[in-house]
Amino acid sequence: MAEKACKGCRYVTIEGTACVACGSTDLTEKWNNYVYIEDPEKSEIAKSIGAKAPGKYALNIKM
Repeated sequence: MAEKACKGCRYVTIEGTACVACGSTDLTEKWNNYVYIEDPEKSEIAKSIGAKAPGKYALNIKM
C-alpha cells in the first residue's frame, strides 16, 4: 500500500481514505521528502510546517 500525504496538514498515512491528523480526505501519493516529528511542542520544524501531532510529515507536496 502506498503512503499518502494530506494536502491540508502534510501528515503522511498508509491506510484509510482520510487523514488521521486532521480528518481531510484530500490525500495524494505525489509527495517527496519527509520529516518525522517526535515532539511538536519543542520542534521548530513542526512550528514552521504547522504540525500539531507526532508523526511523519511530507515536506514537498506536488499539487
